[in-house]
Amino acid sequence: MDISVKVLALSRGGSPRLGATADIGPRYQDIVTETPASVLTRQTYLEALPIAAAVVGVKRKKLVIHSANDAWHRLDRQRVSGRDHVLDGVGCVDDIIAVLNGDAAGRQIEWRDGGLIDGRYFTVSVAPLFASNQADARVLVTLMDRTNEVQTERSLRLEMLTDSLTGLMNRAGFVEHLEQRMSDDGSENYAVIIVDLARFSRVNECVGSVGGDELIITVARRLLSTLRGYDLLARTGANEFVMIVRLVDGPGDVLHVAQRVRAVLSPPCKLSDFEIKVDCAIGCALANEQGVDPEELMRHAQIALKEAKRTQRVEMYQPAALAASNRRFTLETELRRALDSESLDMAFQPLMSLETGRIAGFEALARWNHPDLGIIPPNEFIAVAEESGLIVPLGRWALDRALATLKRWDLTADRILPLYVGVNLSAIQVQRDDIAGLVAAALREHGLCGYRLSVELTESAIVADPDRAGRTLDALKSVDAMVAMDDFGTGFSNLASLQKLPIDTLKIDRSFITGMLGDPDKVAIVRAILSLAQALGMTTTAEGVETRELAQTLAALGCTTGQGFFYAPALESDEALRFALDSLG
Repeated sequence: MDISVKVLALSRGGSPRLGATADIGPRYQDIVTETPASVLTRQTYLEALPIAAAVVGVKRKKLVIHSANDAWHRLDRQRVSGRDHVLDGVGCVDDIIAVLNGDAAGRQIEWRDGGLIDGRYFTVSVAPLFASNQADARVLVTLMDRTNEVQTERSLRLEMLTDSLTGLMNRAGFVEHLEQRMSDDGSENYAVIIVDLARFSRVNECVGSVGGDELIITVARRLLSTLRGYDLLARTGANEFVMIVRLVDGPGDVLHVAQRVRAVLSPPCKLSDFEIKVDCAIGCALANEQGVDPEELMRHAQIALKEAKRTQRVEMYQPAALAASNRRFTLETELRRALDSESLDMAFQPLMSLETGRIAGFEALARWNHPDLGIIPPNEFIAVAEESGLIVPLGRWALDRALATLKRWDLTADRILPLYVGVNLSAIQVQRDDIAGLVAAALREHGLCGYRLSVELTESAIVADPDRAGRTLDALKSVDAMVAMDDFGTGFSNLASLQKLPIDTLKIDRSFITGMLGDPDKVAIVRAILSLAQALGMTTTAEGVETRELAQTLAALGCTTGQGFFYAPALESDEALRFALDSLG
């Protein structure tokens, strides 16, 4: 049986390499006829293969297809790529020659036949066949059609990188695109803008999840209208969108885009029977730092967004903000370890009776001297504790340490000292913890009466939820603990609620006390607070007493106790006990 096969021209130089010169290329030049005895058997094996396959060899320095199955010929006739022959389109001639020459045990390449839309995808394998001599060397070339697999993979990948609700890129898709943009754009003339919708959870509560989805789609359409041709929008969270914005006229473009965003979101969105005004916070980060990866750039924008939520303004990322953020996370980690190892300290600032000049009690103050970070101010680590939720264990630790110290002072003095200790509890702890149960258990554990403890709460802890605060204060009074309102005058106390709540002491904030003698307005405010406390049957404590004249004036006005550097700073435990014993006599 005669079989006609096509032959691919090779280099004239003997070493068969494709494209050695411009005039040598994959052109089929003549027809060669083979009639070996094994052709029929070989053809039968090839036809049994479910994929396109051909046996290829070299004859007179020409690449020869000795046999091919029907699948190969069908593929050869389709001419999707406009090629003359399938090997011509695949571009695997060098691989075939390398295997024929014994330079490789086998080769495998990926080939797309056609364009991105209508193309077909193949895995092309070149494997050597047994030959009795070098001249008779042949290879088996197979083409496995992977079109369905590639299309399915592409669809799944597209689904993974796309937000199903809006059709925009999701976070994974956006980061991938941003990475590509950062690698391609050496000029770094773009920025990332994050838009966070406020009160979105309340919208869901009001109109349901379907209404919430409708709002998100509406916002997405409005945000798309703000983009220019080279900008990109993605949805990266439930109520968060992010943009890549090209900077044509410099960083000022970012503010222009932010203004457009706020302008398009300002008209109310109509959902069911409601018209909802969409407020947002906007944080921006410029891609102007060498070595910043996409995730880090996104993190910079998130830091700016957090600041924007606080200031209610469009915020640009500042490098110092990252250092502050890293320090907060460091402090959070170290504070958790300090609480676990009980390595925090406590200081005690005297509370002095302005009438007798003798000590009445102490305010317990947490202190933290880190072995590596040094002394960390209370306002810094307490803010971190409140933000991270560590304020609850911190408050429990402070209560236990203060009462344990007071009990130890009694044992050291061999008598019950006429002293009480004030412990500050955060508004967050009041909301999350069983304060009354915690106080009762701590008093029982240390064998102390309730009147020796003053629980100090800020106005915000009481005003935020007056009903809950009232129940908590009533429960505290049931165990005879005293209650003080700290920093009075700096918040927005409801006087009607103040009248009803069982508060024992108002602590006048130091901002009214400092410089009071030279400021008639401050004197008037302090006088009004003292009169209010007297009318409600409450005692008063003035913070920030630094001079004898100030102490005498406060005493003349009727203030009950004072604390400040005039008497003593915050003292260590043993030093505080010596101060108390000296004062008591």
